[in-house]
Amino acid sequence: MTDFKTIGRPQPLKDGKEKASGELRYATDITLPGMLYARFVTSPYAHARVEEIDAREALDVPGVVRVLTAADLPDIPPSKRQFLLLARDRVIFNGHPVALVLAESEEAAADGAQAVIVDYEPLPAAATIEQALVDDAPLVWPDGVPSGSEEAAAHGADVGADGEEEDTTPTNVSGERSFTRGDTAAGFADADVIVERTFTTPGLHQSYLEPHATVVQPDPTHGGATVWTSTQAPFYIREEVADVLGVPESDVRVVPTPVGGGFGGKFILYEPLVALAARLTGRPVRLVLTRLEEMRAANPALPARIRMKAGARHDGTLTALEADLIFDAGCYPGAPYGIAAYLLGSAYRVPNLDLQAHEVLTFKPSTGAYRAPGAPQAFYALESVMDELARRLEMDPLALRLHNASEEGDEMAGGRPWPKMGMKEVLEALADHPAWKERDAARAAGRGVGVAVGGWPGGTQPAAAACMLNRDGMLRVHVGSVDLTGTSTGFAMLAAEAFGVTPEQVRVVNDDTASAPYAGAAGGSKITYTVGPAVIQAAEEARAQVLEVAAEEFEASPDDLEIVDGAVQVRGVPDRRISLGKIAHETMRFGGRHRPIMGRGRHADTTQSPGFCAQLAEVEVDEETGHVRVVRQVLVQDVGRALNPLTIRGQMMGGATQGLGWALYESLEYDEQGQLLSGSWTDYGVPHFDQAAPAIEAVIVEVPSDHGPYGARGVGEPPVIATAAAVANAVADAAGVRLTTLPMTPPRVLAALQGDEAA
Repeated sequence: MTDFKTIGRPQPLKDGKEKASGELRYATDITLPGMLYARFVTSPYAHARVEEIDAREALDVPGVVRVLTAADLPDIPPSKRQFLLLARDRVIFNGHPVALVLAESEEAAADGAQAVIVDYEPLPAAATIEQALVDDAPLVWPDGVPSGSEEAAAHGADVGADGEEEDTTPTNVSGERSFTRGDTAAGFADADVIVERTFTTPGLHQSYLEPHATVVQPDPTHGGATVWTSTQAPFYIREEVADVLGVPESDVRVVPTPVGGGFGGKFILYEPLVALAARLTGRPVRLVLTRLEEMRAANPALPARIRMKAGARHDGTLTALEADLIFDAGCYPGAPYGIAAYLLGSAYRVPNLDLQAHEVLTFKPSTGAYRAPGAPQAFYALESVMDELARRLEMDPLALRLHNASEEGDEMAGGRPWPKMGMKEVLEALADHPAWKERDAARAAGRGVGVAVGGWPGGTQPAAAACMLNRDGMLRVHVGSVDLTGTSTGFAMLAAEAFGVTPEQVRVVNDDTASAPYAGAAGGSKITYTVGPAVIQAAEEARAQVLEVAAEEFEASPDDLEIVDGAVQVRGVPDRRISLGKIAHETMRFGGRHRPIMGRGRHADTTQSPGFCAQLAEVEVDEETGHVRVVRQVLVQDVGRALNPLTIRGQMMGGATQGLGWALYESLEYDEQGQLLSGSWTDYGVPHFDQAAPAIEAVIVEVPSDHGPYGARGVGEPPVIATAAAVANAVADAAGVRLTTLPMTPPRVLAALQGDEAA
């Protein structure tokens, strides 16, 4: 670390003050002249035929301008959720938009929506995996399953297809993936201990504070639009809106507004519909979802069921692993079932594998990405089974994991070798931590201690960046990515390190799609990893140009110059110096003979750099009520290179706290007809600040990546993955019961304590 002047030193978020003071402007703060406000009319049924929509009373509401139905929209094949637009003939989930009321105010739009009368014919609905798989189940898509979402792939969760011929028989099974190796029957015959369990995880909402919000200004000249929206994927939205409007992408400008929380749930949803509404009315249109609409009609993570079977010898060596995974995708394909199976079969060295993964459609909203899609479910099952194996073998659970942990070069489930990764290093660091070494003292106090590990392969995508020097001596870096969690602060540090200035002398601009260099969606722990190298390259090129200009001024070689304290000077002769502002001035004046400073960076690398996080949870279990209290969490994560330890620790703690939601609190509950029962934060248990562990520690491990900027890896995904398993293992340690269903609510824990196997 001594070679770095900026990297590795804590740097506050550049927009932290604006966020804390409320000065930052979000999509809901945008007001345009003549703007109309939109409000949905949504279906109370999970499956029904739309017989008639009567908007006459709504149009009599003062301020209501128009009520749009599917009849007003182009008949676009609903190949993916964002093209579903408004229900045309039938609704396929509770909350499915049927009409869009446009009015002069939010209040008029809400009143108008209440006045729209819709006549439905209720139809049978399959709301659960079990209901969807019976022979006579109602089909979500009786005429053929559409293509679905690309969001999991954008997160780095694309593991490819089997390449088998598709079965065209109508079914609710929309996808299958398998990974096999060796002979599992022989492997289990060779095992001294076998553990077999079935695990279920619920649907979860991403629970961002800011709901989906979009404002669209139509362009009457070219038929395009300007879109302001809270999104993680501005270039993806440009592509899809242009497709719906039937115009070139260059005629759609997407301005990504600051995102008030996304966690994978804000790629694209209703932006194409709002763009069509703006075109049809010739006026700007704003749509902001209510909290109920968010819970019923957005794109949450949906349930999964995983049957696991693992065998090991007396020395702890794994002999076989078998799993059957079923993911509920809701009404469109796109569930992360493939990556879940892939991770199950890759984390540990297992000679014999048989992993079968399936995606099932149900009459619920389509699934979206949620921080490491598929991984929390997979590692909850895998790490619970590993813990139980250790108990039956009477073996240290960390020692069992270290004995079998994959390393660089080991074969992954799909046959490829693991790239450089730090799974063993984080496990070793956790084994050396006082919280683990002193676990007997915690047990003596009536507490349980559990450990687990989780990893994420990391995403890749091409990216570009530009770097310019202004006459005030400030370096200006332009990127096309969205800043969700401090990436722009990180880019300022990367540019400062590469150029030779302080981060305070760098301004990072997150441009819109009309002017920004291309960048992928902010998801999958990949923005710093993919855009960062382009930023470094652009800053280095700008630095070379500055030294070239200064060399002419000094009549010296660029190799003899250095940048110190905002100026270029001759090495060893600090009196001979020229400020960066002066150099920029010489390139930006009438009659100037030097070309302006303009560095460009382009990056494309398909090599992933996995990140792993090992966690320890210490819990108290009230045996009279079943209440579980997490009193301590220790997070040990390989970040490759800690560019900004301040934001990295924040990411780690935030992810692990979200993991507590998976473990103990959160669940989207539906009745047998697909009606959402937990449609508000009164009913949906997002963990509060006082429910987070009072003692939480983030320990950074650095196993530098060969491809990330200065060795950095993605940080955002790994910390959420292992939490549920660590808590479940701690509960087993404290109370002697194995919870196989999330969340581990007091009734479920109490049932397990009373001997109910279904818990």
